[in-house]
Amino acid sequence: MRIVVSDQLPASALDLLRAEPGWIVDARAGRDPQTLAADLSGADALVVRSATTVDERLLDAAPGLKVVARAGTGVDNVNLEAASARGIIVMNAPGANSISVAEHALALMLAAARAIPSADRSMKEGRWAKKGLLGAELRGKTLGVVGLGRIGQAVAARAHGFGMTVVAHDPYIAAHVAQDLGVALLTLDDLCAQADYISLHLPSTPATHHLFDAARLARCKPGVRIVNTSRGDLIDEGALADAIESGHVAGAGLDVFEIEPPTDTRLTKLPQVVATPHIAASTHEAQELVGLETVTSVRDFLRDGIVRNAVNFPSVSAEEFRRLQPALRLAEALGSLASQLEEARTHAVGVRYYGALNEAPGDLLTSAVLVGLFKRMLASGISLVNARAVAAGRGVEVVESRSSRGRNFTSLISVKLHTSGGERWVEGAVFEPGTPRLVLLDGVAVEAPLEGTLIVLANDDRPGVIGEVGTVLGRHGINIGAFALGRGPAGAVGVVSVDAPSGEIDDRVVAEVRRASAVKSAVVVRI
Repeated sequence: MRIVVSDQLPASALDLLRAEPGWIVDARAGRDPQTLAADLSGADALVVRSATTVDERLLDAAPGLKVVARAGTGVDNVNLEAASARGIIVMNAPGANSISVAEHALALMLAAARAIPSADRSMKEGRWAKKGLLGAELRGKTLGVVGLGRIGQAVAARAHGFGMTVVAHDPYIAAHVAQDLGVALLTLDDLCAQADYISLHLPSTPATHHLFDAARLARCKPGVRIVNTSRGDLIDEGALADAIESGHVAGAGLDVFEIEPPTDTRLTKLPQVVATPHIAASTHEAQELVGLETVTSVRDFLRDGIVRNAVNFPSVSAEEFRRLQPALRLAEALGSLASQLEEARTHAVGVRYYGALNEAPGDLLTSAVLVGLFKRMLASGISLVNARAVAAGRGVEVVESRSSRGRNFTSLISVKLHTSGGERWVEGAVFEPGTPRLVLLDGVAVEAPLEGTLIVLANDDRPGVIGEVGTVLGRHGINIGAFALGRGPAGAVGVVSVDAPSGEIDDRVVAEVRRASAVKSAVVVRI
């Protein structure tokens, strides 16, 4: 076996690979793309960190490559589609740096609460500025954790040690997981209204971009301090600077920024802000763990065929995977639709297969449903391989069943979401030529496309609904591609397919649709 390591790894990780008899480990950081491509010509594995970009051209230079391993969580620097097309497994090292990031979040919280950087600076300048540096305790305060994954959970556990009350917002975590942590789950607005400190632990997705904008910050408790060790674009930096300068936000601890390094230093120069240059995961321990976890996965795969921490590997043959593509697209679209219809916490997902899909590999299709369910909030690393592990880690029960009945369709997938707000039930089928379609919504038969931008309505079953909604959208220059209606005992449902990029339908448009006299609810869904 020949393993190329193109970025810096700890010696202990390299030694683990070199201990295998007959294995050649070519570990050199800083190679230019041409040299690296030449060195990969006979390689079985490539191990990278963030400095190396694994693009299609580089993969073309490595015809024998079996695995690409990213020593870290994000795989943004690896072309997953190109790797998958070539049958190359892509692995990462999720969670190895969780403790380091969690400790840094607490460090920023303490530094902001006690004005430690200002105190240190005054001492270095020869000033004894004791009177102007009155701080605040963490004890007795409420910490709001936004995103209760591995790092968020680690932050919550450590905050309890400071005597803090911890609340959290995460619609993708089961209630019993939070309960075991001693954490109360709240809506995001309720969390903002109660928290004295807010710590962000979310991925960067369209749904989380500028989640903390001017409007959200205005709904926060006066005097709040905000910590971000996750992704810079979660916060509108200009809005945060305004809120700090106005006194509404007492301060912030920031390790990540929209542009790194920041080109606009207005926020980082504020005395109430403690800023660090994206170093939350930069500890000896984290780097050691990430390196060891990564190369252990590579070794086990090359030596024993064990696949672990893969982000792109289906558990079926390549031929069957191609045959299942239409059903996989349907399954993911149904999961995505169901998740966007309901913002309450999900504690169980039921998936049922009918007709020909009764014989299909349900484990793979159910994983596709889970990918759709979690993708908006977990854009980094959610895949067919790890979707079930993600669900299990968040305490979401997955129940599968099968039926040989066709239910008026040759093949049908039914997805039922069990949440703290009730149940949401969607069903879909694959229409020719391989197009996924919605055929049932909360028990009401309705046929609609499962792609693009949709507005899902619940409305009174009376004349004029199409006209009212169409008038509103027309007034905003939004074209209707299709308008599907279905009738049920409790009223009617509608699915409006619109020709609009995701940015064109804003909250103002949706609010106006909801004010239509016959409309009970309206939700924008993007698939």
